[in-house]
Amino acid sequence: MAYVDRFSSLDILIAHLDGVVPHLGDPFLRNHYVGFLCVSIVTVFELCLKDIFIGFAEKKHRSFGSYCGNVFERMNGRVSLGDIRGLHVKKFGDKYVDKLDALLNKAEKDALTSESISIKSCYGNVIVWRNSFAHEGVLPANASYDETRKGYAAGKQIIDCLAKAMTR
Repeated sequence: MAYVDRFSSLDILIAHLDGVVPHLGDPFLRNHYVGFLCVSIVTVFELCLKDIFIGFAEKKHRSFGSYCGNVFERMNGRVSLGDIRGLHVKKFGDKYVDKLDALLNKAEKDALTSESISIKSCYGNVIVWRNSFAHEGVLPANASYDETRKGYAAGKQIIDCLAKAMTR
């Protein structure tokens, strides 16, 4: 499965939630919807990362793809930018880390210029919020539905940068 196909079910869910969450009067329910959405988003991000890394390895050699499939099976939510860069991409060599850094810096600059947002921060927020909700059952006060949607859009851009970086 191509990593971009992973986004379709989440896009459908968000389209549905767009008609529900903004109209919820109960803050408890709204926060839980946002928390569940954060969990879903980070799960999709993890699946995308696995698809990219395993696909890259399979193009090199079938056995390497199988090996990477086993290694990345135990990713366990390690999808922060620091983890992607230093833990996952680094295994494939500094050349790919440098490509990723260049692509991320350009995407960050473009987003700051055109939308006045940091895709790196938005992406990181969703991961922090997911962890808080999944492990403690609460969301930080700065977590909101709109910010979660921004984090999802930012994550798509970051994952696109990773996919471009993981090419020869």
